Amino acid sequence: MKQFFNWLIKLFINRRNWVRQIIVAAIASATAWVIGDALVYEGGVVAAIMCALSVRISLYKSIREGLGLIVGTSIGAGVALLIVYYFGFGVIAIGMTVLLCLVVVRGLRLGEVAAVNVPVTALIVIGPGISGSTAEHRVASTLIGAAVGIVFSYFSHPNTPAGRTVNQISRLGGRGAELISEMAEGVAAGFTQKQSGAWLAKARLLVEEIPTLRSQAIEAKRYARWSPLAEVDEAESLYIQGVAIEHMVVQIRSMARTLFDSTLDKNRKSTIDRQIAYALSATSSAITEKLELLESENRDSQIDNIARDLRLAADNLTEELIAKADELPRTQFVRCISIVSQMKIIANSLDESSPALYSVSTPGEPSSTGVIGISPVKQSTKVWQGIWRALRSFFRR
Repeated sequence: MKQFFNWLIKLFINRRNWVRQIIVAAIASATAWVIGDALVYEGGVVAAIMCALSVRISLYKSIREGLGLIVGTSIGAGVALLIVYYFGFGVIAIGMTVLLCLVVVRGLRLGEVAAVNVPVTALIVIGPGISGSTAEHRVASTLIGAAVGIVFSYFSHPNTPAGRTVNQISRLGGRGAELISEMAEGVAAGFTQKQSGAWLAKARLLVEEIPTLRSQAIEAKRYARWSPLAEVDEAESLYIQGVAIEHMVVQIRSMARTLFDSTLDKNRKSTIDRQIAYALSATSSAITEKLELLESENRDSQIDNIARDLRLAADNLTEELIAKADELPRTQFVRCISIVSQMKIIANSLDESSPALYSVSTPGEPSSTGVIGISPVKQSTKVWQGIWRALRSFFRR
């Protein structure tokens, strides 16, 4: 029994951020219930539900999702109230409410989360016993719950958006460095197709986490634009570092794919494996050293030295490959040269000297994580422009 309780306690201790989030969400919902019940007649439950749906891991995300939820719910519930007025509360009202809410969610591109939250909230607003005053009370409770959720989201996570970006960069970069180190040890010991396949699978999983990092970096940059608590220059720098980590992770996947393809070559020779293992080990060490300097103030010169050492290791591998070019099959020589190219791209990402980091615009937040895909201001402007053009063409007849 004692072991069970120790295991249960460690289960929560090792997930402190999650424990903090659920505690904040619970306190926020309880607070929303108290405020909603005090300000609105029987409005506590609706306010608590809305608050639970609005609390997010950051103030920025909570404001976006809270506003998106309010806009979507207000439009969907408003039209649904007209349906209830004409058809009564029944099958038609329920079906039309859900249909209209989903249309609004799609039209405003509020995201997958809102596709669930908006219809649920609208059904609560037009629930049984609806009347004019009851609908007003429920809408008011919805606004109270969203406001409380937005306020408490500030305390939901111990770090700022910039701090969370640093954590994401460190975590993703650290896993990439560990994978390269694992590949270096495997190549030095003699690797098999099964091992290289496992490396490639891990590399693919790293690439799948890029959208999460990009979303967090964009959040930090946008948060810094309007919050006096964040520095714009720091957020911009972290965004570039996030893009650099993206490039590194993609090169790590390419390395793993190159090693996997080499196991399919029957003519492959192992005479160059020791040199490749050394080069991979140097790459892993360079990434690790860069991550350790991420929060250092005087890091520019040290990062330059790290990138220079990695380029030197790539040049040494090139010379050794050229020296053994006559011994190696052409396909193996080409694959080894591609590893050199990948090392140099990683070096350019380490010191952020690659023009690809600045000259090429990076796609914005993935649609799967976005809350409002199109700005309501831009969308409403387009609508009014369309109406104005239609009126002008009508009066010109």
